[in-house]
This record gives sequence, C-alpha cells and structure tokens, in this order.
Amino acid sequence: MRASAAGAVVSGLLIAGCHTITEELPTRPSQEAPGSTISIQLPSFALPTPSPAPTPRSTPTPAPGPNPTPGPNPTPGPNPTPGPNPTPTPPPPTGGTCTNPDPGPVTKIEVKVHIYGANRLILDSTPMVGPDAEYCKKIGFTDGRRYCPPRPEGHPERIECDSLLMGRAADTGRIGPTWKINGAPCVFEYGCENHPDNQFSSFAYKPGLFEACATNEVCGWLQLN
Repeated sequence: MRASAAGAVVSGLLIAGCHTITEELPTRPSQEAPGSTISIQLPSFALPTPSPAPTPRSTPTPAPGPNPTPGPNPTPGPNPTPGPNPTPTPPPPTGGTCTNPDPGPVTKIEVKVHIYGANRLILDSTPMVGPDAEYCKKIGFTDGRRYCPPRPEGHPERIECDSLLMGRAADTGRIGPTWKINGAPCVFEYGCENHPDNQFSSFAYKPGLFEACATNEVCGWLQLN
C-alpha cells in the first residue's frame, strides 16, 4: 500500500529500551492455517503527560448601577428566504475500475510497520482476497499463493480495488479501514492516530493491539509490545 512517509517529531515523547513487535495475520475469518509470525526490534515510547490547566483568576463583581429605562420592542423583520440544500461532497476519484477479473470480498487484512520514526511508528494495512490460488495467479502472482491483494503493487487498478474491498472508515468517513487500539477508537489520547492523508495508514505512539477493520467487519491486527 501507499503511505506518506511522515517522520515528524512529537514533542515530549520519551524513548527508552527495546521491545518486540509480533505481527500475526487475523483469525477472522478462519479459512486457512495461521500465517507466519515476524519479530522486529523497535524503540519503546510513551505519551507525554499533559500539563495541568491553569486556575482561572476570579473577576471582581461590579457594583450595581441604576436600572436602565426599557426601550420600545423591536419590529420583527421579514423571514429570510431559505437557500438551497448543500450538495454532498462526492468521494475522491480512485484512479479507475476494478474489473477483469473482479476480486472476491476481503477475507484478511495485513497490518505491518511501514516506517520507523523517532517517536512513533507508521502502520500500513492491505486488504487480501482468498483463498483463491487461481485468482492470484491470474492477476500476476505466480508463486502459488492462495491469498493476495486484489492487484499487484503499482497496478493502475490497485487503488480502486483496495478501496472497493475496504470501504469507508466508520470514524472519519474516508476510504480505508477503521483503526482501533486495544478495542478503543484510534485517537492520540490512547496512543493511536489516523494518518492525515491516507486512511490505510495510522500512527502508533505506544504499545498495544492495533486493528484495521473493513466495512464487512474483517479485521487485521498487529501487537506492539
């Protein structure tokens, strides 16, 4: 998948020690024996502790003045003419169609570390179809695999096919998976953040179980320890 190589430093994040990432293919749906497990060394990191909010200073109560003389009631003006309903924003173009051959539904989602940053990791997700060795071979994977992305990397229909399989995220409404951390929404306070330019990617700021789920509720995950 494509992802913006974001390496911006998040201030106040601490780096200490090394830990292990364990990546597993999702178990939902279970159509084939579990895949391989990959261990990678990475720095650990922690979220910054927010500073306490300053205590507001009290404002002295002004002395009461004389009661103002009431003025005449204002004359109501004409009711404004309602404008036309706003036109919904169309989805962004995704570069073409996804046909010949049509992919089956997403049955697995691969989640992996895409970029190692000083204070965060950038995760990436890829929808997978299968088990269908014939389909995988037909679109260019000749190594006998039974699960594969809907199109090879660099194919002109890759973006359209990935979008078709993954659907739109429940929280952002963008094309791509819904990200979660430890079952909670992907927000900075929990150590997760949606990528600003690519819903297929997310930022990881702390250890936890990161999930990427398609609209058909198939999810892939990556455990960061």
